[in-house]
Amino acid sequence: MSDMLETTAPAPASRPRAPRPPPVSVTTAAMERVRALLAKRGKPSYGVRVGVRTRGCSGLSYTLEYADAAEPGDEVLRPAEDITILIAPKAAMFLFGTEMDFVEEQFKSGFTFRNPNEKGRCGCGESFHV
Repeated sequence: MSDMLETTAPAPASRPRAPRPPPVSVTTAAMERVRALLAKRGKPSYGVRVGVRTRGCSGLSYTLEYADAAEPGDEVLRPAEDITILIAPKAAMFLFGTEMDFVEEQFKSGFTFRNPNEKGRCGCGESFHV
């Protein structure tokens, strides 16, 4: 055993990590609508919080609410200097890669979420599953 040489491999050079993309991208239409909602609220707001909750026929639905402050674990997005969008910690894994948009049509308007993680939606479009 004494004729075995001990060699120490050099430590691999550490590469700088690429910045992680935001979990949600926000369209210009959605930013404009969030800006208008925050201005119309009547009291100062930190931003809006996007989340998911158990609801509907398929299991999950998107939520959007005013946020007066960031909560521990929130992912903070700043798509524009005057807009803050918070992603609730429990929602981040369901929302990664999602595009948040605001759509105005003849008979309805609202925020829409294009989520590549969705495996299906209920018939009415109110809930989804992953």
